[in-house]
Amino acid sequence: MPIANTGATPYYAVIFTSIKSEDGEGYGKMAEAMVAAAARQPGFLGMETAHGEVGITISYWDSLASIAAWKADKSHQVAQKTGRERWYSAYKTRICKVERDYDFGAL
Repeated sequence: MPIANTGATPYYAVIFTSIKSEDGEGYGKMAEAMVAAAARQPGFLGMETAHGEVGITISYWDSLASIAAWKADKSHQVAQKTGRERWYSAYKTRICKVERDYDFGAL
């Protein structure tokens, strides 16, 4: 997944940091579906993800209202519930306002 081209600041970042449980069945398919569903949401600006011992997914949004709408999305609620029940032993979600950004190289 490339570096997200988020456009002009300010915008918001939702940082989802997780530790997976042993039960990973169906996780990959659901993760792909959630990326596609998030991309269809109004206000979605992009996403970046890295997985290792700790997984980190950052999604970018144009407003707090867009983040709230995504959190309330029915398919996302199913994924959240399943994640708590099966896929994660721990997670933390952080919502941040990005005031400034800069880059290097081709995005």
